[in-house]
Amino acid sequence: MSLALMIALLLVCASIFVNGWTDAPNAIATVVSTRVLSPRAAVLMATAFNLVGIMCFGTAVASTIANLVNVGTGSNPLIAICAAQLSIVIWSVSAWKFGIPTSESHALIAGLMGSGIAYNGFSAFKLAEFQKVLWGIVISTVVGFFAAYVVTKAIGFLFRRVKRSKANRFFSLGQIASAALMATSHGAQDGQKFMGVFVLVILLANNQPIPATVHIDIWIMLLCSLVMAIGTSIGGYRIIKTMGIDMVKLEKYQGFSAEIVASLCMLVTTVCSGIPLSTTNTKGTAMMGAGAARRFSDVNWGIAKEMVMAWVLTFPACLILGYAMTKLFILIF
Repeated sequence: MSLALMIALLLVCASIFVNGWTDAPNAIATVVSTRVLSPRAAVLMATAFNLVGIMCFGTAVASTIANLVNVGTGSNPLIAICAAQLSIVIWSVSAWKFGIPTSESHALIAGLMGSGIAYNGFSAFKLAEFQKVLWGIVISTVVGFFAAYVVTKAIGFLFRRVKRSKANRFFSLGQIASAALMATSHGAQDGQKFMGVFVLVILLANNQPIPATVHIDIWIMLLCSLVMAIGTSIGGYRIIKTMGIDMVKLEKYQGFSAEIVASLCMLVTTVCSGIPLSTTNTKGTAMMGAGAARRFSDVNWGIAKEMVMAWVLTFPACLILGYAMTKLFILIF
């Protein structure tokens, strides 16, 4: 194994670790904030079901990411991938320091795009794959909010005559199932994205073409799952606090609604189209919709605004970082 390949794979693993550190906690934020599970139990559950999501939902999203940009010309295209991964780590760790749940999916996509432009010009763009990214932003933001709003209203209406204590017992069990489904969808989406980059690095290092549908070996799935789990266990609670406690305080039935809507959005797009959705955006907007369904004042719109601004800034910031890092790496190496 060449030194360039080793460095590239280590940087991909660093990105996966940061994803587990700053993004996977979004999947379990509601089940912790509603006190259905302790943070430790929720992290263990997320670890197990992330693996299920990684191994059981194909490679459509991984193929989309692997084919997003063309860096297949020049002396060493691994430079561009290394620069993209480093830009993700820098941006995500900076945001984590302030407890801001940024989207690692958008950071990954934007970093790859910036690196591709720096290395191979605007011809690096693959329009068909980028259109999937744009559709993902619409689905995660608009559909996530309004679907959660409608589902929460419907559940509130259906259970309006049920005693609160009985309803809470029912939705406590329901939230364990919905949180497990949410963790599965995170593995199916974010796990695939980074596995796509992992495979891309190996193919580029061996001068092999990038197929429309990539194959992912079992050892890559297990490695990505393990690294993501370690990251989640180390750094998750700060993001959980911002998402599940500070931004909106949810009743158990609201948490259940948000998780069901977000996870179904992510799993359907994973299986049917390979559209990459952001876990942070999808879960965050679903939680806002579920909170607003009872009272708009239940959502701390100040914190929600800060989160949305972080999501908006992630794309240009990581694109510029990926571009600048690639140009710097080209000069150095």
